Amino acid sequence: MKILYAVQGTGNGHLSRAMDVVPCLQRRATVDVLVSGIQADLQLPFPVKYRMHGLSFIFGKSGGVDLWKTFMSSTVRRLVQEVNSLPIADYDLVINDFEPISAWACHIKDKPCVGLSHQAAALDPQSPKPKDADVMGKLIMRNYAPTSISYGFHFKAYNQRIFTPVIRQQVRQLDVHDREHYTVYLPAYDDARLIKHLMRFPDIHWQVFSKHNRKPFTLRNVHVQPIANEAFIKSMADAAGVLCGAGFETPAESLFLQKKLLVVPMKNQYEQHLNAAALEQLGVPVIKNLKPKNDVAIETWLNSGVTARVDYPDCTQAIVDKLLDTHAITPLLSNG
Repeated sequence: MKILYAVQGTGNGHLSRAMDVVPCLQRRATVDVLVSGIQADLQLPFPVKYRMHGLSFIFGKSGGVDLWKTFMSSTVRRLVQEVNSLPIADYDLVINDFEPISAWACHIKDKPCVGLSHQAAALDPQSPKPKDADVMGKLIMRNYAPTSISYGFHFKAYNQRIFTPVIRQQVRQLDVHDREHYTVYLPAYDDARLIKHLMRFPDIHWQVFSKHNRKPFTLRNVHVQPIANEAFIKSMADAAGVLCGAGFETPAESLFLQKKLLVVPMKNQYEQHLNAAALEQLGVPVIKNLKPKNDVAIETWLNSGVTARVDYPDCTQAIVDKLLDTHAITPLLSNG
C-alpha cells in the first residue's frame, strides 16, 4: 500500500505530531510525506517528498494573525498550480493533517481523503466551544482542508473519533524538574512588545523562544533565544510553568509534563479560541492579552501551584492501525 501523508507546516504543532505518526504509518505501508506552509521551524527526521507553499497563516507582532500578510503570501494562482500538480492518483490512501493542497486535490478529483488532525476534533459538535461565535472563522476552518471523513486529537477524547494528543517520544522521554524559570512561546508577539510585558514581573526568570530573532540575548530578567526544538522541550521540562498561545501541541505537551499552564489565544485565530474553551474546562487559566489589566491574573497564576491533571497514553500506533484497518480497503462514503 502506498500512502500520502500530508501535513500543515504553519507553526510547529503539526510537524511535531508527524514525528510520531509517520513512523507508525511506515510500519504498515510505503509513505510519502507532503508539507505545505512557510511558518515552521522544526526539522523532520525523515524525507519530505513534496514541499509546497500552500496557505500559511502569518503571525503578526501584537498578539494575532496578520490577515493582510496571510492573504498576500497565498496567491490564488500558486495555490491552483500546486493543487493541479500533485499526482494524487499515485496513492492508495491520502491521510491529511489539515493540509489544503492534498485535500483540495482529492476533493477536485473525487478521491477519498482521511482527515487526522486536531482541527477536526476542535470543530466536532461534542467538543467545547467559545461563548462568542465566529461565523467566518468556523467557515474558514471547515473549508480550509476538506476531507471525506475525519478523526481528530483533542485535550480529551470527547467521542469515539476523537483521541487524546500524540505526545512525541522526545517529550515522553524527558527528565522533568522544576528549575523555577518560566518558558514562553508567544510567536504572535514581537520581542520588544513581549519583553516590555514580561519585565513587569521582575522577580521571574523568563525563557522566551522567539520566531523574530536569530541570536540569543538577555535583557534584565528576560532571556530570548531562537526556536530550537531540543532547547525548547528541555526548557519546558525544567520550567515552573509555561506561558504560550492557545495552540494544541505545546499546551498538550505542557499538560503531559504536569506543568502549570497559562494561555493567550491569538486574535483572528478561531482554532485557538476553540482550544481555549477546552483548556478552561480542564482548569487552565486563559487571558485575552498581556496588557496591564491582566497582571492580576498573571500574578495569581505565578503564585499558584495548581496544575491540570491529564492522562495521555502512548497509543499512536493503535490509532494508525485502526485508521488503516478501517479505510485501506473500505471506500469512504460519509462526510465529516
